[in-house]
Amino acid sequence: MGMLSRFGDIVSANINALLDKAENPSKMIDQYLRNMSNDLAEVKKETAGIMAEESRTKRLVDENAKEVAKYTDLAKKALVAGNEDDARVFLTKKQDLEAAGAGLQTAYAMAHENAIKMRQMHDKLVRDINELNSRRQTIKAKVAVAKTQERVNKLGAASDKAGAAVTAFERMEEKADRMLDQANAMADLNSQPFDEAQALEQKYKNAGSESVEDELTALKAQLGL
Repeated sequence: MGMLSRFGDIVSANINALLDKAENPSKMIDQYLRNMSNDLAEVKKETAGIMAEESRTKRLVDENAKEVAKYTDLAKKALVAGNEDDARVFLTKKQDLEAAGAGLQTAYAMAHENAIKMRQMHDKLVRDINELNSRRQTIKAKVAVAKTQERVNKLGAASDKAGAAVTAFERMEEKADRMLDQANAMADLNSQPFDEAQALEQKYKNAGSESVEDELTALKAQLGL
């Protein structure tokens, strides 16, 4: 049976093994469902044909058995009537039918076995498809969560890089502050030294001298004005 050989792998198919091979489970599971649905349609068609063959061979076996019984009965009647030659003819026909019946019985046994195997394959494929359908949304949800986690991981890496950049910026800012402080200190060192005596000289330079207003008041007093 070429059909039985062709679909032998369907009987031993394992859903988990199929999913383990999928690079993208979310997409592959849809493809597996389409493939398995196509297989189911073909298996169903072939199963119906093999079951029909089983029924046909069973019918031939039953008809042969009836013919054997008929000629056995006719042989008995011929003997009762005293016609042994007629009985011999009926028995010869009966034996031919029995020989043919043996072949029909063998054909029926094979057809029956094939029908059982095809029905098992059909039922197994239906169960697998139903199981895959029931797990489809769960698998897709897991894939979606995994992709979200990947994005979170990438953003976390970017955040780490940003933190490193902030740290580097702070170091550069500290360096700039040190450079500025050093430049200010250098400018201060390059300026003229402070002369305290000169500053005090300016303080006492005009000490004791009268202001213009004071002198004007004194003159007016002398003149009686």
